[in-house]
Amino acid sequence: MLRNVLALRQIAQRTISTASRRHFENKVPEKQKLFQEDNGIPVHLKGGVADALLYRATMILTVG
Repeated sequence: MLRNVLALRQIAQRTISTASRRHFENKVPEKQKLFQEDNGIPVHLKGGVADALLYRATMILTVG
């Protein structure tokens, strides 16, 4: 039993440590352009629908 647990632990560690990392596209420049654009929208709402919903939920909870 203990031997099986130790073997499983070793396999799990090996799998995690040798897994290849995914390469993600850098989206920071796109986001910078979006947030620096002067379009009259407050910065806390420029993130889209999720920001608007979070803002409204916060206002409902605080104001009432």
